[in-house]
Amino acid sequence: MEKHNFSIEFFPPKTPEGAEKLRATRTKLSQLQPKYFSVTFGAGGTTQQGTLDTVREILAAGEQAAPHLSCVGGSRESIRAVLADFKAAGVSRIVALRGDLPSGYGASGEFRYANELVEFIRAETGEHFHIEVAAYPEVHPQARSPQDDLNAFARKVQAGADAAITQYFYNADAYFQFVEQTQKMGINVPIVAGIMPITNYTQLMRFSDMCGAEIPRWVRLKLASFGDDSASIKAFGLDVVTALCERLLEGGAPGLHFYSMNQAAPTTALWQRLVK
Repeated sequence: MEKHNFSIEFFPPKTPEGAEKLRATRTKLSQLQPKYFSVTFGAGGTTQQGTLDTVREILAAGEQAAPHLSCVGGSRESIRAVLADFKAAGVSRIVALRGDLPSGYGASGEFRYANELVEFIRAETGEHFHIEVAAYPEVHPQARSPQDDLNAFARKVQAGADAAITQYFYNADAYFQFVEQTQKMGINVPIVAGIMPITNYTQLMRFSDMCGAEIPRWVRLKLASFGDDSASIKAFGLDVVTALCERLLEGGAPGLHFYSMNQAAPTTALWQRLVK
């Protein structure tokens, strides 16, 4: 496992209790020695201060931290100010995203696409930041076609992205085909696989409907058959996702990015299986 990079994602807490819980979660997950922790950034920058505060705390603890930065609804001036805050905090890695419009927004601001954000970061800060962007092995839900989605990804890399993290998925073939297609287009940045542990059937279905991630029929039916038996859901989910991770790493994925949902146990259980 040493030759693979892996990272863990948090979302910024909204309450003092949430901050305390995240602190405990991070303390546990730091024992796994991830390459970095990433911290999400709400639509239109709605969690901007929470993201920065969480990142500062991670950095102060001696860990690497990568804030997300979404540009939809933002102006060049507001993004410039955020970049200055990140630099001042000691951030050297950013996950650059278009982001979703918060409800009530009528216009998208000065940036329409993530490649424009990547280009702006490079113009403003040169090579200061290592920039990760998003990739969609099962095609972005708003893309006109799979080829359009690939072209959008290519534009982000051409604008200066160093690497990519995928949306979560449960079909390894979709990931491998996506990587193969990007390589045929001359794109050779590392594409790290996004991993969502399975712990709650209803929550998983809701997230997957929103982001376009496909739950294989056999997995969906098996999870549904457990009803409210959360122990069986977690045990089965751990088996499914462990097998997925093993296949991805054996097939050449450069690393894994765990969507922790601010919980330590699911990611820890997966990692313990993988390092056996």
